[in-house]
Amino acid sequence: MKTVYLSSAYLAPIEYYAKLLAYDKVFIEQHDHYVKQTYRNRCTIAAPDGELALSIPTVKPDTLKCPLKDIRISDHGNWRHLHWNALSSAYNHTPFFEYYKDDFQPFYEKKYEFLADFNEELCRLVCSLIDIQPDMERTDMYKIDFTSDEDDFRERIHPKKDYKEEDPDFIAQPYYQVFQERLGFLPNLSIVDLLFNMGPESLLILQRSF
Repeated sequence: MKTVYLSSAYLAPIEYYAKLLAYDKVFIEQHDHYVKQTYRNRCTIAAPDGELALSIPTVKPDTLKCPLKDIRISDHGNWRHLHWNALSSAYNHTPFFEYYKDDFQPFYEKKYEFLADFNEELCRLVCSLIDIQPDMERTDMYKIDFTSDEDDFRERIHPKKDYKEEDPDFIAQPYYQVFQERLGFLPNLSIVDLLFNMGPESLLILQRSF
């Protein structure tokens, strides 16, 4: 049985969802120290002018070593409205945005207290829409030592790292993107880029990615 350890992630990149499909068991880390500028609170989408990062503001923790499970979402800057507008304007002309938008919009209307809860519920929604059923649970401690059947991608799937170097087993499969003629193909964006462009075929793209 193959097991993977992943960080919590906001609308994670395609590589992350390929792991959810490829492994028998998935642990989502809750006890890592929260670090900014990671996929824990940001995603990357394709906007008309190129890649656009959307970040969820968080409440500054009392201690530098605050575990992710205790990180609260901030209401600062009307971010829910801004993120939903950005997603709508980026994907309004994709083949499947109209089909899925009612599933996603409530996440930008309801206030979640904790980032981990928000990320997990969004992830479970995406899994159900793509039709994958990962055996997924939260960690109960921070693990350091791994067996040969366990892979640690908690810090390897990262916006500042090159996925080709960190994860040579992942192959970014090309698919239709709405701004492709202008921007070229943009690999390993947020899973919503794949979902809104390809709909039910998203599963086939993920299956070819590893």
